Amino acid sequence: MKVAIGGDHAGFEYKKQLVEFLEKEGYEVKDFGPDSDASVDYPDHVHPLAEAVEKGEQELGILLCGSANGVAITANKHQGIRAGIAWEDELAALTRQHNNANVICIPARFIDYNKAQSIVKTFLTTEFEGGRHGRRVDKISC
Repeated sequence: MKVAIGGDHAGFEYKKQLVEFLEKEGYEVKDFGPDSDASVDYPDHVHPLAEAVEKGEQELGILLCGSANGVAITANKHQGIRAGIAWEDELAALTRQHNNANVICIPARFIDYNKAQSIVKTFLTTEFEGGRHGRRVDKISC
């Protein structure tokens, strides 16, 4: 599976560790930056990631920033993106099962790395349930 990852300086350390974890798990990972923990403007990294997922070049995306709000808001500006914020495994599962989210947004300043890794694993291994949820997802785009 092709997985895109990116975010901002607040999520850099987790991103770096997650890339290593995902590659060991057999995922093909494309890192959209940043390349350090120096302050950056998250939209510069989020928009290219969202475009790659939207075009189907990457199957799913992972975004990390301090609160996850900025990256989620930015990613969701793209019509083909359904980005959800998760700070617990159950939220990661539900955003896939019920919303067919294709990007998960993780608040790096509010959870530890082990929780972030668990959320990512849950997100990547949970399937969309379809059915009544599919009808609702079909109504999301403007």
